[in-house]
Parts: sequence; C-alpha cells; structure tokens
Amino acid sequence: MTSARTINVLGIGGSLREGSQSERALQIALAGAAEVGVGIRMLTGPDLVLPFYDAGEPDRHERAGTLIEAVRQADGLIVVSPGYHGALSGLVKNALDYVEDLRDDQRPYLDGRAVGLAAVAYGWQAAVTTLEQLRTITHALRGWATPLGGAINSAETKFDEGGGASDEKSVRTLRLIGRQVAEFAVTRAA
Repeated sequence: MTSARTINVLGIGGSLREGSQSERALQIALAGAAEVGVGIRMLTGPDLVLPFYDAGEPDRHERAGTLIEAVRQADGLIVVSPGYHGALSGLVKNALDYVEDLRDDQRPYLDGRAVGLAAVAYGWQAAVTTLEQLRTITHALRGWATPLGGAINSAETKFDEGGGASDEKSVRTLRLIGRQVAEFAVTRAA
C-alpha cells in the first residue's frame, strides 16, 4: 500500500453465538483483506444487538452510534450473515438498516465502497438465497458488491477456531473476497 492514510475494511456479521460458523467465515474474509495491508475491524454478535432501526428516532443507542461511525470510516466492508429460514438474519439486516443514517453524508450510504458478501447456512438453498439478498441490499445502499460472493453450506463445511475449515475451497473463496474488497479500496484511494 502506497498511501499514507490507512485504508480500513469493516467486517459486519456473525450471530449471537460466539464463535459461530458465520463469525469464523467473517474472520477468514477479513484475514484476506489484511493480507493486502489494510486495517481491519470486526463488529459481530453482541456489537450488533441494537434497537430496531427507526428513521424517525434521532437518538441512537451507543452501539448503534459505534456501528454508524465504523461504517462511515470504512473504505470497504465485508458482510457475512447466517441464513435463517432462507433469509439473512434479523441481526444483520437491522445493522444494515442503520446505514440509512449516512444518507446525508458527503459519501452517502455505501457509495464508492466495495462490499464483500458471504452467507453461511445449513443447506445450499438458504446459503444462495441469503447471498442474493445481501447483494440486493448492497446495491440498494449504493455499494459495489465484489465480483465473488460466498455461499457456504455449513452441512458440508465446518470452520475451526484456527482460521481454517474442513473445505479449503471455502477458505480460499473467503480470503479472495476479503482481498477484492481491500484491493478495490486501495485502488480507489490512490
């Protein structure tokens, strides 16, 4: 990286269960971003327990303020959601709804930022439909979804505590998603 300013990639996702499969997938994707030399930050589970988003309520919970500011400062994002009943989790969806608070920023919503996306679900149908929903939300928020997205079937792939998985292809895919986000952010900053 040649810029004097640190490029930052924010990871959002996981579930309320510490060490969940989706949280471990997010860690792997962020490790891929870190390989490019960018700063990384992760907000998961308890960080995302927020009041339901209400555009008419100007006061924000402390965690909501932290999330909004982290997104504001991010040059790229990685979002990983578990797939629940064929859709992204309410936890992740509510967090993404808070991006609405950036509507009046100089860089509104996710404008000009790459967003890497992955879904982890017990079965291919839920993994694929969740990834598709994440892409739709990213586009609605003016983000640039990376060319590669990850649909991971947790019935076949198990992530471990050491940053690996039973399926090396899933690890390579997640790391590449992270690298794509970071490389886009670095290129855009130059």
